[in-house]
Amino acid sequence: MSFKELQIEKAKRIEKILADYLPPVCGEQGVIMEAMEYSVMAGGKRLRPMLISETCRLFSGDDTVAHPFMAALEMIHTYSLVHDDLPAMDNDAYRRGRKTTHVVYGEDMGILAGDALLNFAFEIMAKSVADELENGSVELAKAKAGAMKLIARKAGIYGMIGGQVIDVRNVGTVMSIEQVDTINKLKTAALIEAAMMSGALLGGADDATVTKLEKAAACIGKAFQIQDDILDITSSQDELGKPIGSDDKNDKNTYVRLVGLEESKKLVSDLSNEGISLLKECRDGENDGFLEELLLSLIHRKK
Repeated sequence: MSFKELQIEKAKRIEKILADYLPPVCGEQGVIMEAMEYSVMAGGKRLRPMLISETCRLFSGDDTVAHPFMAALEMIHTYSLVHDDLPAMDNDAYRRGRKTTHVVYGEDMGILAGDALLNFAFEIMAKSVADELENGSVELAKAKAGAMKLIARKAGIYGMIGGQVIDVRNVGTVMSIEQVDTINKLKTAALIEAAMMSGALLGGADDATVTKLEKAAACIGKAFQIQDDILDITSSQDELGKPIGSDDKNDKNTYVRLVGLEESKKLVSDLSNEGISLLKECRDGENDGFLEELLLSLIHRKK
């Protein structure tokens, strides 16, 4: 199979895993389950669960152990998008080619759907740890608890939320490159770091390798965000599936705005080369290289 065909097959598999972990619609609060499903099953690249899967396979060859974490991290990522789209934040009406959650279900349910996805993600991971303890698999329970702790930190005030805070607080001000770099590392790269590091932990990688993967993922995540900023001004709504020009509309600080388009493209190239170089140092010689191709395709994507 070609890389693209393999990527499609892997994405379909992840869609099935996500559907299996979403809660069934039931009870008087059923509308929130509907909104959760609408948000999560809206499509997308499924980058973060795929990174967990592929990084886990890099060390163990089997990603079954990672399924709850794949679903959980995609729910965390989705909740952040649902809240990002709200009127108080980016006020976007479309994402992935269809109406955003708050437009369909109302702003109140948009807020609550995001809250529900975040809470349910940790319920899934906590249950996975508890199940291993009940089965007597203490070492695996420790690895899963470590992955959950890592994801919590990277998604919270020292990671994604922290980056969002800095971003929102500085709308309309002129920021330095260093400040924008901090936002990119926390807001975007942190969840990519969480994916690759947790996948490695679940696959049995040692601490030194996990640390090296964190550095690789930081480079990849920052390159991914800069490319996203580039596409916001060079692509079209039909191609991206969401409005373009959001950064200018919301007076956001981006690399493109501060250093220009060509310098931003160079940064994407430099960061991706550094990240892939670090990844190669961690690779098993027998690995098929899909993870490397995946990262390169995402960094240099057109949509």
